[in-house]
Amino acid sequence: MTSASVDTELLVAGRFRGPARSGNGGYTSGALAALAPPGWGGVTVRLSQPPPLDVTMTVARDEALLVASYDGREVARATPADRELEPVPPVDAATARAAEAAYPGLAAHPFPTCFACGTGREPGDGLRIFPGPVGEGRVAATWTPDTGLCADWHEYRDATLEAGHAVTWAALDCAGGWAADIGARLMVLGTMTARLWSLPCVGEEHVVVGAARGESGRKRASATSLYDSAGVLVGTAEHVWIAVDPKDFN
Repeated sequence: MTSASVDTELLVAGRFRGPARSGNGGYTSGALAALAPPGWGGVTVRLSQPPPLDVTMTVARDEALLVASYDGREVARATPADRELEPVPPVDAATARAAEAAYPGLAAHPFPTCFACGTGREPGDGLRIFPGPVGEGRVAATWTPDTGLCADWHEYRDATLEAGHAVTWAALDCAGGWAADIGARLMVLGTMTARLWSLPCVGEEHVVVGAARGESGRKRASATSLYDSAGVLVGTAEHVWIAVDPKDFN
């Protein structure tokens, strides 16, 4: 990135953790993606290491690349998506609410303090998205953005970020992991590609759906989509998950 300039910073506050000692992958990816030029449309973010918490990362950028680094090491890089994303078909809110009762994380959760799907987070603190099965390799949950998130969307954003962007990526994150069966095989987010058409409305019930999309060696693929109360697509994402050793993240 010899032509890029380091002209902004990025900080993932401790509240937005995924595993106990690192940032939520979707939130971190969304915070970086929010710095992309509007013309990019979809954005692909590759995480090179666990995102650090409560430290300032520098962000170097040019027209086709964003790189967030800490202590001289790359943490994440964002590039324009190279393909159109295929949304996961929706389910109705009643089906999604019923699925939550069978959320595997209620019985055993690898990262209970995860900002997006952790069972150890209080309402208004974490997103508490609890995706349960709605078919083979498919999960769904409801999510109503809490008013307590409004201040955080501003407090923890760089002046160039759009409020709600990183939180929306976080909402599109973990359902993909549960669709890929993270409860049976510990994995963390390696790559996430997402596109948002709007931002979720606080106080409005949304539906998150996820689907498994194959595996290869240590990697599993998935996709998620977020729909508003009228069934309109808010955003969609595709993920690559990588199997890890639990001691490296908790």
